[in-house]
Amino acid sequence: MSDPVIALFMLGLFIVFIFLGFPIAFTLMAMGIGFGFYAYFDPALAFWDNNIFYLLVQNTFSVMSNDVLISIPLFLFMGYIIERSNILERLFESLQVALRHVPGSMGVAALVTCALFATATGIVGAVVTLMGLLALPSMLKAGYDKKLSSGIIAAGGTLGILIPPSIMLIVYAATAGVSVVKLYAAALIPGFLLAGLYLVYIVVRVLINPSLAPKPKNADGVTFWKGFKLLLTAFFPLAFLIVAVLGSILFGLATPSEAAAMGALGGVVLAVAYRAFTWDRMRESVYLTAKTTAMVCWLFVGSWTFSSVFSYLGGEGLIEHFILSLNLSTLQFLIMAQLIIFILGWPLEWSEIIIIFVPIFLPMLVIFDVDPLLFGLLIAINLQTSFLTPPMAMSAYYLKGVAPKGIELWDIFKGCFPFLGMVLLTLILVYIQPKIVTLLPDLIYNQPTQVDSGPLPEGVIDPSFFLQSK
Repeated sequence: MSDPVIALFMLGLFIVFIFLGFPIAFTLMAMGIGFGFYAYFDPALAFWDNNIFYLLVQNTFSVMSNDVLISIPLFLFMGYIIERSNILERLFESLQVALRHVPGSMGVAALVTCALFATATGIVGAVVTLMGLLALPSMLKAGYDKKLSSGIIAAGGTLGILIPPSIMLIVYAATAGVSVVKLYAAALIPGFLLAGLYLVYIVVRVLINPSLAPKPKNADGVTFWKGFKLLLTAFFPLAFLIVAVLGSILFGLATPSEAAAMGALGGVVLAVAYRAFTWDRMRESVYLTAKTTAMVCWLFVGSWTFSSVFSYLGGEGLIEHFILSLNLSTLQFLIMAQLIIFILGWPLEWSEIIIIFVPIFLPMLVIFDVDPLLFGLLIAINLQTSFLTPPMAMSAYYLKGVAPKGIELWDIFKGCFPFLGMVLLTLILVYIQPKIVTLLPDLIYNQPTQVDSGPLPEGVIDPSFFLQSK
């Protein structure tokens, strides 16, 4: 077999191992070392002098010294400490009271709580699980339709990977070599657009069919000052923390790492203020932060080793040559890439998709005149679908694990379908008008977005016209 064919065999074997349940990071490293030993083999050298071992050490050092990745453990710690500060119940109660006169008030409050909490934590499973325990029983007890209630929580919990400060966007920035700050700016409008479509759908659906979400019986018995006090003590502190962290990044007041450090400190202050801070919770948050950060970093090490060998054997060039031979337009290339990522979203987590498979497409972005910021946001929106699409809708399974009796998995799936339609509508809108993504980065930083490693080659057109055919 030729080297490119061996590279494809390497990729196929890796996918097989994934489905067999092997640990992904260490499978990547093992296969990278195994096939790399063959690729770099020189009979004149001793066993330990094979270049693959130097490559592994170099990649490990590069990952551990990457400044972009410093913000990941800090944002994770902020999320974990907030998650354990009992703020979620206060937040849901305050929003429920404040929005009591809005059609479907509990559903709207649940979605806003999910969005805000997902933004603060960035951990989809935790948000969906906690809201499933807190909000779903309350909504069902109030007479809400079980499909609508399930869909609201499952969809709202996934917004954290799209709306900044998102861990997924940091990982993409490190993988693609783009600015985290510009990526955060690019994600704001699509993130709030999707959340806004969710809210509009809930309100309109309840206006058409009020029986889906009856008005709370005690809605008129709450005074304005009580509602304001609840917002002041529950909603505004967390909202202020998120806005302060994100605003300091976007307006250049702090680097992402510095803002993440202040956010982590703010999370501890909130826990103390709510009298929920204990050393056991602190220790647990630190442990979970270290565990998740180690997983991401070793994924980077394994992925960079695997992809280096894959490229050296000619696999990347073979895939690029095949795609270019199809004579695709830019739009067709993007649709094909998004379909592949959509399918990969069923068996894989977003971290594996971003770190392992996205680098295959990155070299082709310049060829097809695609802004890497735009490509990253399309992926972030697309991954919302993988959490909501049966049969492998992870949000649905997270929710089913904590849902009250009587809520079937198919009920959750049916509740997710309308929100899935909102995600697809957002994708279509971004395809039709890419300024949804590029407007804020261009407006705030007053220059075209581009890869940080250097200027785009001469002749590459403005990314806002990427929908034109080649």
